[in-house]
Amino acid sequence: MAYLEFKNVRIAGMSAGVPKHISSNLHPDSNVSFAEHTAPEDFVKTTGVIERRTSQTLCTSDLCYAAAEKLISELGWDRKEIEAIVFVSQTADYILPCTACILQERLGLSKECYATDCSLGCSGWVYGLSQILGLLSAGSIKKALLLCGDAKKRAACPSDPLFGSAGTATAVEYVEGAKGFQFHLGTDGSGYDAIITPDGGSRNQVSPDSFKPEEFEGKKMHRLQTRMKGMDVFGFGISVPPKSIKKLAEHYSFNYLDADYYIFHQANMKMVNMIAKKLKLSSEKVPSCMDHFGNTSSASIPLTIVTQIKEQVKSKPTKFICCGFGVGLSWGSVAFETSDIIIPDLVEVEELQ
Repeated sequence: MAYLEFKNVRIAGMSAGVPKHISSNLHPDSNVSFAEHTAPEDFVKTTGVIERRTSQTLCTSDLCYAAAEKLISELGWDRKEIEAIVFVSQTADYILPCTACILQERLGLSKECYATDCSLGCSGWVYGLSQILGLLSAGSIKKALLLCGDAKKRAACPSDPLFGSAGTATAVEYVEGAKGFQFHLGTDGSGYDAIITPDGGSRNQVSPDSFKPEEFEGKKMHRLQTRMKGMDVFGFGISVPPKSIKKLAEHYSFNYLDADYYIFHQANMKMVNMIAKKLKLSSEKVPSCMDHFGNTSSASIPLTIVTQIKEQVKSKPTKFICCGFGVGLSWGSVAFETSDIIIPDLVEVEELQ
């Protein structure tokens, strides 16, 4: 297992952007695809997802761009001082070039800026945070942006009622004496096919067969759609995160029950509730945004902070434990404290014309 600690770094601000359009799961349109014999009301009761934000035109980078623009403005940062950008998503603009390069130009950042992509999903914010803090901890780079999210898919397909679109921006900076961050990270590649888009990569290139519908767990899906082995993922999701948080606390000798808030990847409400129960956490310390935004992949942790507890954490020092887990299979937990953090209101992004 990987344990990492970074000192003299802090989160300066956090923001989130979502499509303005709201898709209801209780009153779904014809493009929403539920599993066979599953009524919308039963789906909502099981997952907790009442509605989501969706778009036919907006890419992840558009949502991250909107979030970053708002955050940079409210922080009052000089764009020339932002020396690194890490973009975490599994819905990049193109196969190549990397989307971070495109966002460097769109955001008007210096050409001396470090820019890279990270292809991770549900654990992506935690992993991306570890990467960007590693860059800053040496002290050469002083300010950086972590951009995370997922949105429009690679191929046209029915809308999955579990997933919503979102993009987030987390601003981090080097500050001498800042308490820093402690991580526990892990991977189990034997479960790589538990959540997978079978075709479209180099292993299985796109062909006419990629678009032929196949039966998968009660749904008709083509091979450019992401498919998930529900029970395998559920078993992983309720067992690994509690162990990861306990290992993190044991390794760094702190009591995990002392945190003010626990932010989990918003996989589904039943899974989050079971993780909280295993850790003996009180419900008021485990905020969730799943009911109105669904599963937003790597955006879900910062999106929850922005939409659910913004006012509480802006006004006082706050101890967090966050855990992302999912596709890979991959997981990561992080403990940190915020103080004087800037969190703008949620940015709602209009469709592209």
